[in-house]
Amino acid sequence: MIPVASLMENLVEVLDKEGSAYEKLLGLSSQKTTVIIKGDLEALAEITDEEQCIIGSIQGLEKQRVEAMTDIANVLNMDVNSLKLTDLIQVLEKRPVDQKNLAKQRDRLTQVADNVRRVNGQNQELLKSSLEMVQFEMNIIQAAKQAPQTANYSRAADTTGECLGYTSGGFDAKQ
Repeated sequence: MIPVASLMENLVEVLDKEGSAYEKLLGLSSQKTTVIIKGDLEALAEITDEEQCIIGSIQGLEKQRVEAMTDIANVLNMDVNSLKLTDLIQVLEKRPVDQKNLAKQRDRLTQVADNVRRVNGQNQELLKSSLEMVQFEMNIIQAAKQAPQTANYSRAADTTGECLGYTSGGFDAKQ
């Protein structure tokens, strides 16, 4: 049987790596905010690709964390599905060093994950606003092409079909 101390060290190490990965993700999300504001689509695509790589590593670390929690739950004879970090921190009362390390990593991870959610929410709102602006501009362009017809008549007493404020291009060579 693996000693609990070794399992705790493994869990703390995985949480530390996970926290670092989330911090990298937060940095990229913050860069993305500036890129969205500038409207630089190439840089946005690059950042998104980098984010996908980090998310992949976070998923791998999450698997490791679940495995570590499962091992700890088995050693402590606790239910794996209901065991949370907070519960584990309380169980470690007799091991203050492990308890402190685990609490520190949990707090760090919670804080950085909250910041990632906040920045991603801001980015989502910026993208939504950008899309609304593009849609607004598209509507203006379409409306200009569908402007009301003028009251200009041809010799046959029909309307000419010309639109207000819109010309089909070219210039009048007679002038």
